[in-house]
Amino acid sequence: MQVPTLNTERLRIRAFELEDVSSLHRLIGVREVAANLLRVPHPYTEQDARSFINSSRESPEARFAVVLRSEDILIGGIGLDINPSHPRAELGYWLGVPYWGQGYATEAANAVLEYGFQTLGLHRIWASAFHHNQPSAKVLRKIGMRQEGCLRQHVLKWGQFIDLEMYAILRGEYAQKK
Repeated sequence: MQVPTLNTERLRIRAFELEDVSSLHRLIGVREVAANLLRVPHPYTEQDARSFINSSRESPEARFAVVLRSEDILIGGIGLDINPSHPRAELGYWLGVPYWGQGYATEAANAVLEYGFQTLGLHRIWASAFHHNQPSAKVLRKIGMRQEGCLRQHVLKWGQFIDLEMYAILRGEYAQKK
């Protein structure tokens, strides 16, 4: 999917480029980051990064690199896994450890919500967070999502079954918060 560039006060949210391979590998390859992501292997190799970036161009998902505008450096990723049959998408995101706790995830997620509802015409955007990842759950609440439930021991990550907390926002709710 061809993704546009979205700009916020501090971030440029753009397509991944091959020049991002080493930064992507360095940031997402950290155990603390991979521990909170379902689909990211650990260890994460440079070939994993290269394959991800190459597949992003052909993917039906909207996959974005999150770049700090002031320094033009990659700090994370965000995306929408779109289901056009039921105009909805799953929101997913991650940031490198040095960028945690500074509001970047909330800023990027707000921009991608706007893109999803206003440009793509989605009706619903949902996300999940591992039960132990309360900072991510806080981001989802900050962007207006409501917790809809918990899928108990829904995923197996590194030999442990983990609860998934489920969140969502509808287009009408998003319009009211603007």
